[in-house]
Amino acid sequence: MSDLEKYIDQRKKTDIDFALDYEEGFADFKLGETLKQMRKDAGLSQEELASLLHTHKPAISRMENHAEDLLMSTLFKVAHACGKRIDIKFLDESRG
Repeated sequence: MSDLEKYIDQRKKTDIDFALDYEEGFADFKLGETLKQMRKDAGLSQEELASLLHTHKPAISRMENHAEDLLMSTLFKVAHACGKRIDIKFLDESRG
């Protein structure tokens, strides 16, 4: 475990606000990366995906780089444009 990982782990144990903010921020980051990879796997550029969604390239870039507070309807449209579907799961807090 790196020093950074140790610091984050210790800080999450002692600061509940940090822990909640960290987990939410990391989830947003993972969602953005997932959207980017899904687009690339579908062989689409940001411009092409934007055209399919009737929007502009900067909107796609914002989704991929700042994925917080995306509408579910937007996620469904992106998934459909990339030939995917969405499967939502709710997990127990203890499972991470």
